Amino acid sequence: MFDNKTILITGGTGSLGRQLTKILLAEHKPKKLIIFSRDELKQYEMQQDWSTARHPNIRFFIGDVRDRERLVRAFHGVDYVIHAAALKQVPAAEYNPSECIRTNVMGAMNVIDAALENGIQRVVALSTDKACNPINLYGATKLCSDKLFIAANAYGSGREKVFTVVRYGNVVGSRGSVVPYFRACAARGVIPITDPRMTRFWITIDQAARFVLRALAMAQGHEIFIPKIPSMRITDLATALAPGCRQDVVGIRAGEKIHELLIGRDDARNAIEYDDHYVLLPQQRFEDRLRTHRDARRCPDGFEYSSDANPWFYDVASLRGAIAELEGTTPVPHAVSVPVAMVA
Repeated sequence: MFDNKTILITGGTGSLGRQLTKILLAEHKPKKLIIFSRDELKQYEMQQDWSTARHPNIRFFIGDVRDRERLVRAFHGVDYVIHAAALKQVPAAEYNPSECIRTNVMGAMNVIDAALENGIQRVVALSTDKACNPINLYGATKLCSDKLFIAANAYGSGREKVFTVVRYGNVVGSRGSVVPYFRACAARGVIPITDPRMTRFWITIDQAARFVLRALAMAQGHEIFIPKIPSMRITDLATALAPGCRQDVVGIRAGEKIHELLIGRDDARNAIEYDDHYVLLPQQRFEDRLRTHRDARRCPDGFEYSSDANPWFYDVASLRGAIAELEGTTPVPHAVSVPVAMVA
């Protein structure tokens, strides 16, 4: 469905945007791929890997999602939009709340307005596990963004204008992820552990990008797509990366949870399950929409998709294998694996 289409990625110079670019240019034939971001240096660096000389269908468009007029101009002639631009650092958002709101909430409104004004066929917005029962400002702004994109379906005329959301956990291999941070700490012989009970969901950058593209293809509008992904204990990750290092407990940061949620119990009333992912449907149209998902199962009452109660957990050995595979070194056999269908 991506061949001969014009696709725009907001925040396209980020880790996910780069991976999406790699997949779309290597495995599909888009008419045009537009990288929209505000950082000219990152665009310059990205052009070294994907120059317009070698890839005549790629475009680099400087702009900010806070600027509605610039978005309207950039979206002209676009078929699909992947909205990946966000301020996502939890401590930075706590200290600069207004800036986080301007990008994550007002920016989402601008993307929706520009998409409606230009008749964009499909828009998928990226969310986070921190948007489920949020306790920090970043999570709260992403929850607002999710609500805005779901509600935007009411403003689109006809089935071709579809807005949907993808929600997943920590992306391993993205800029600022915990793996390179722990590696840097290992050089000093000490790994700081916020809380030894802490668990997190695990998804690689390639899995995340492929799930986004899959959701863009499956979307009917009003949904939040959630992949089934494994969990890890933060102490196991530290042991896998630096087995000889001391682990010092330093305490959790402001706005941080011990465990993350992808589906809370209140959301579960509107959740359906496939073999490799979940879908949250709109409460007011749940029964009607359920009929269009014939192969899905309703989630039971009281269901919760939490990183500590996940049936799929990486142990130390399987984490070493996953990290080796991620970094392109010789992998250790996995003890636990992600369902293959999720990234098909």
